Amino acid sequence: MILLDTNLLGRITDSADHQCAAARRAIQVLPARGEPLAIVPQNLYEFWAIATRARTVNGLGMGINQASQWLDYFQRRFVLLPDHNDLVPRWRNLVRTLAITSFRAHDARLVAAMQCYGMTQLLTFNGQDFKSLPVSVIDPASV
Repeated sequence: MILLDTNLLGRITDSADHQCAAARRAIQVLPARGEPLAIVPQNLYEFWAIATRARTVNGLGMGINQASQWLDYFQRRFVLLPDHNDLVPRWRNLVRTLAITSFRAHDARLVAAMQCYGMTQLLTFNGQDFKSLPVSVIDPASV
């Protein structure tokens, strides 16, 4: 099973984005190869924040209804893994031992969720953000 990074969700919803085609291709090809795709609640929260933020401030400029329809789509299309009881201790261990600060704490939380479910692969356009984290990154453009 492969976890999707939130940046991928944003890209598949925005046909004007230059990485949209690669994102859409990846979410079609990987399951066809027998690789289930998963999301966690954090993906939904982060997507909502990005989707409903104005384009002028690096958002997608969606209204409430459109963003909500996309959340419904994600939950139908991908496996939604609930937050695990061990998530917070795993996250705290990662941020402490790897000295993770600031916004990278969100990336560490995704990796902690992956660890809770024994996942090792993450589909993301932002591989550099996960460089020091114990995860194998898949770039959608390479799929």
